[in-house]
Amino acid sequence: MARAAAPALDLTAYQRSELMQLTRLPSTPQSIALRAKIVLGAAEGIANQTLAVRLATTRMTVLLWRNRYAAEGLAGILEDRPRPGRPKEIAPEQEAEIVEATRSTKPKNATHWTVRTMARSQGVSPASVHRIWQAYGLQPHRVETFKFSNDPQFVHKVRDIVGLYMNPPDKALVLSVDEKSQIQALDRTQPILPLRPGLPERQTHDYVRHGTTTLFAALNVLDGTVIGQCQPRHRHQEFLKFLERLDATIDRKRQIHLILDNYGTHKHPAVKRWFARHPRYHLHFTPTGASWLNQIERWFAEITSKRIRRGTFGSVQELERAIHSYIREKNHERKSFVWTATAAAILRKLRKCKETSETGH
Repeated sequence: MARAAAPALDLTAYQRSELMQLTRLPSTPQSIALRAKIVLGAAEGIANQTLAVRLATTRMTVLLWRNRYAAEGLAGILEDRPRPGRPKEIAPEQEAEIVEATRSTKPKNATHWTVRTMARSQGVSPASVHRIWQAYGLQPHRVETFKFSNDPQFVHKVRDIVGLYMNPPDKALVLSVDEKSQIQALDRTQPILPLRPGLPERQTHDYVRHGTTTLFAALNVLDGTVIGQCQPRHRHQEFLKFLERLDATIDRKRQIHLILDNYGTHKHPAVKRWFARHPRYHLHFTPTGASWLNQIERWFAEITSKRIRRGTFGSVQELERAIHSYIREKNHERKSFVWTATAAAILRKLRKCKETSETGH
């Protein structure tokens, strides 16, 4: 007696589209593509045995991924279950040796260990090294950056600037000021290929440089608006022009607190003389090596990721128009950054980081 065909899987149009995309993308692993084809065939009502023959696999494989998709959806066919069986045991002494070698040594002619190089060095399998690294949270392929400020007034400056963010003075403006220099007007050597189903937007790897500009910007920390000005160079002369622009834009009766980093332009004798002639400006310098305290850096990161990095510009003038257009749009939204970290929390976290770096734990 012939076995009855299994009922067809019920797929929505969106689910079918997801699965079709998996089968078409060249980056999809063959194992995942096979699973997607199994589910699509099951949705068409093709018998399991017939589907197995068409896809050059077994009926048990068809049943496995058909049932897995029915129970868990797309996530069920994208991830493999842990295989049964106990991993090969390694003596605690050798495990400790692998951990210590990972932490304190480097392989010849390389900057860091990989699973395979460590496995060869220790005479174990790559799977064993991977399991040990996971257990101890070791990631030799990764590196992060850090810098501890050595400013003797670090604590005072942190409290001063964070105080301005969290409790700004009444009837005064708090402006976070800095420059983003050497912004390149980059154009691609061929037209960009647009986004398509299953394919991201594509652009040539090479580019044409059309020059650079420097963006001087002042972020109003209360309402998120920005006063910006593009200039060809990054000197104290250009900074003075920007200060004149600020002074002409802001009500003469307002007191102004400027948050600045320690770049030489901000402390040039000509700039100091300008501030001496304009006593309504109160300067607050970030600690050396801690420009992350300046909120304008967060705004610079946004304009870079949203408007500049993937932009194509045929000239410096086109780049500057894009920058000023972005500023106008953002000023219309009037959305500020919300500073939530207290000075005490920042100092406590930095103290803990220093202790960790010194002890190695």
